Amino acid sequence: MRKFFQEIKADLKFKTAGPGQKLSEPSRAPREKPKAEAAPKPRQAPTDEAQMAAAAALARLELKPKGKAPSCSQESIKNQVRRELMAEAAASEKGLPEEEKEEGAAAPSVSGVYFICPLTGAVVRKDQKEKHLREAIQAYFSVDPVAASIMEIHTFNKDREKVRVGVETMAKYLDNIYLHPEEEKYRKIKLQNKVFQERISCLEGAHKFFQAVGFETKTLPVPGQGKEGQNSPEEQFYVLKEEVLARLEDLRDWKEQLLSSEPLRARLDRQLRLFQPSPEAARFELPDDFYNLSADEIRREQRLRTEAVEKASMLRTRAMREKEEQREMRKYNYTLLRVRFPDGYILQGTFYAREAVSVLYSFVREALRDDWLPFELLGPGGLKLTDENLAFNECGLVPSALLSLSWDAAVMADIEAAAEEQPHSPLRPELLARVQTL
Repeated sequence: MRKFFQEIKADLKFKTAGPGQKLSEPSRAPREKPKAEAAPKPRQAPTDEAQMAAAAALARLELKPKGKAPSCSQESIKNQVRRELMAEAAASEKGLPEEEKEEGAAAPSVSGVYFICPLTGAVVRKDQKEKHLREAIQAYFSVDPVAASIMEIHTFNKDREKVRVGVETMAKYLDNIYLHPEEEKYRKIKLQNKVFQERISCLEGAHKFFQAVGFETKTLPVPGQGKEGQNSPEEQFYVLKEEVLARLEDLRDWKEQLLSSEPLRARLDRQLRLFQPSPEAARFELPDDFYNLSADEIRREQRLRTEAVEKASMLRTRAMREKEEQREMRKYNYTLLRVRFPDGYILQGTFYAREAVSVLYSFVREALRDDWLPFELLGPGGLKLTDENLAFNECGLVPSALLSLSWDAAVMADIEAAAEEQPHSPLRPELLARVQTL
């Protein structure tokens, strides 16, 4: 009988251990210490093919109709032992602290939210994004001071209406000089002028722009404001340098550039990853970056969620439920999405929570060897994502979700029939070359 139980344990270990993992066996009885000169060799983990075969066999076993059998039958004993060992193994895994878990335990799904600087191409964390962008624009002054100052004006002044009004006023100053180069009055701007103070001086980067295009600061008398017999009071002016008049076309170009520029935005790094088939595909561990909440607020939300479970029996109207769903959707700025292919490979990327589903379709197509292949994406529960204009948070795909990809069966059948060689993966070779384990 002892030998029979040992065989059951070995069979269960073979069926439940993942690639590169060993399932911790529950302690039953003290083992004899192995002799130093004859230490047992570590058992190799089964291959992926073996595990899939074992899982299929176990599934067939579970689906077989069970006839009435005496409680002492071998099948009843075997099932009971399997349930006990699986329960003990799960409890053992849960009890392990993070630092004691075996290699191959699931790592965090993503370490954070990252952005790509449009000037340097550097990938930086979300909390370092603005600092890096400021440093990059500051460094760009040595390359093109006019362009750098325009970047500052449009990027770091958050009130878009103030930026519009200020930029239009600045463009008017340049336009007057370009259209009337002989008029000296248009080449001077009084810094204490009310319009200049209210519309321009308050904008970050505006003074750098005037200096970059060729204005210099001078203290000049103000005609007509002095008392009789006294000198006119002096004030500060921006005065255009004489040499700039020989480059009036540059002034016109700078004016157009000032009016047409947009805020410089760091691009969200998708952090594209490809994983091998894994039963951990539906498990997500997200950092705080994905939430539109502080760490304290997240902990509070978790406490409130726990309390809400106790009040689940309370009846809510449809309006109450919809209001709560809208509030839930606003908690997330980003979402981590995984797309599982029919062959088991898992494609992962980071997205804004308010981006449209069409962005995910494009993301998947860019990962394909042939981007024309027709496919459908199925959300949790097998729901087809047919409306590509909906945002991820409107589809309930936040802060994370596992989706499935389904090929057009007729097209894939034609491709396989026409293929002279063994069908290859539809994913790009460079992605397959850096596939990871989830």
